[in-house]
Amino acid sequence: MTRFARPTLAVVKIGSSSLRGPDGRLDRPQVERLADEVATARRAGTRVVLVSSGAVSAGMGLLGFDRRPADLPTLQAAAAVGQGELIQAYQRVLSDHGLAAAQILMSQDDFIHRTRYLNARTAIRRLLELGAVPIINENDAIVTDELSYGDNDHLGSLVASMLEAQLLTLLSDVSGLYDGDPRTHPDAALISRVEDIDTLDLASIGGVGSYVGSGGMRSKVEAARVAVRSAAHAVVADARHPGILAEVLDGRDVGTWFVAKPQRIEARRLWIGFALTAHGRIHVDAGAAAALRQRGVSLLSIGVTRADGTFGAGDAVEVVDPSGTVVARGLSNYDVSDVVRIAGRSTATAAEEFGIGYAREVIHRDDLVVIT
Repeated sequence: MTRFARPTLAVVKIGSSSLRGPDGRLDRPQVERLADEVATARRAGTRVVLVSSGAVSAGMGLLGFDRRPADLPTLQAAAAVGQGELIQAYQRVLSDHGLAAAQILMSQDDFIHRTRYLNARTAIRRLLELGAVPIINENDAIVTDELSYGDNDHLGSLVASMLEAQLLTLLSDVSGLYDGDPRTHPDAALISRVEDIDTLDLASIGGVGSYVGSGGMRSKVEAARVAVRSAAHAVVADARHPGILAEVLDGRDVGTWFVAKPQRIEARRLWIGFALTAHGRIHVDAGAAAALRQRGVSLLSIGVTRADGTFGAGDAVEVVDPSGTVVARGLSNYDVSDVVRIAGRSTATAAEEFGIGYAREVIHRDDLVVIT
């Protein structure tokens, strides 16, 4: 029995660790294998959008570096030099299959600004209609978002949502999500299926600071969360497993499968919840956290305990419960100093003390997305 019907459109993300050879440079045989698998998928009826890291590794070889640069300007220089070599490595194989590779460099702004978002979506869809293979990467030469987003995982999930893909495949240097750190616990078991990603408690799997709690796997779980809320399945699997893409697309029991939600979250809420960079945090008491989680209400000042960061009115913020868990993300109606000023007061009291301009929610429910 297969996990899901074969997708007509899949976004496949492959990380830099899976494209880097033992010498730290681009692993060209691995790129060739992946390109072959993408071509095979196309022949089997699945259009593929590839989100590929690897530009820095490619640039290292061209610039004569023996080791990965440590400073940001040199990393960006390596990415700029290596991006062309990376796309050519894919093109050399895809052309043998009669396919053209289309290079697309994106940044967070392409998802925030509606005109750019629509233009990007239209361009990628047209490339697919023309039979090309879009190969997307973060614009590493001029932005630093990849360092915080987790090696293109976040980018891959946003692309999958943008295109309404049925599947996001995250190819990694591990076989999937485990119930413990496989490096220190040989008996750790692979989690084959995650039915409800919102109930997954990473902190309890393998302990604090474990493999599962590291940025690598955490970013993949967060990317899967975006995908499943966009009504797409997500699979984390081993990039170096022979024929891995075919197995995933066929719905075989490989890697970790995150089951898609039945309904797709609306685009604006997805944008608020996952595309925008948070500029600060609003801390709330247990009662407010429960109300947000259970009833999806607006956040009122009476439930706020404190705020930190540099956010202004209209900026995206994280809403955090007493344990430090992010409950929601939303657009604040106030800047950080005003949130601190009205924290713990009822809306009526805040308006009476500070003026009618404070007779508003801290975050209106239409501008808030519950995360956990």
